Amino acid sequence: MKIPFFASFIIFIVWLAYELSKVRRRSEKREASFWEKEAQANHTRRKPLDGLNYITIPFEKLPMELLADDEKISECHRILGVLKDSPVVNFTGISNTELKLEYGAPNINLLMRYDENYTTLVSTLQKWALLLYEAGYAAEAKNILEFAVSTDTDVSGTYRLLASIYTKEGQTGKIEDLLKRAENLRSGSKDTIVRILRESYR
Repeated sequence: MKIPFFASFIIFIVWLAYELSKVRRRSEKREASFWEKEAQANHTRRKPLDGLNYITIPFEKLPMELLADDEKISECHRILGVLKDSPVVNFTGISNTELKLEYGAPNINLLMRYDENYTTLVSTLQKWALLLYEAGYAAEAKNILEFAVSTDTDVSGTYRLLASIYTKEGQTGKIEDLLKRAENLRSGSKDTIVRILRESYR
């Protein structure tokens, strides 16, 4: 009985070594491919940024006068005012290597700043909308959240709150529209957002 067990153990060890070797080769190949692509990206010349999808904040459509004296809401307004004169672009799900290949390595710091501005924008919109919603202004909060979604935000709280408002208004069809939009997000948060919306839709 010991010999068959020993033979099986040896076969298992050989198989395991083979699988580990295969995984290592794949990993080395991926790493080599990454560094090759990164080297190419670092030598990509500067390209014009005119064609970027710059985001404009529609202040005229947002409830800027509502509870403007509230300290927390006023801070949201202040941040949005700063962003008004700053380039804002959503690069969620796009790596720095891909950005350099597309727009040139010399532009990477600018592009990262544009994306940081976008992160600040959507987090501020979420905070502002939640403050208004908790103060009893669901319609105005919905307006802010819908703008955030139009920029393809990946803030899960934005989708959760907006779906809740739609549910209370009996607009479940709009949750389905949100779900379709969420399914096309580039973000790593996509699956979480889709799950939230599916649960809301049910």
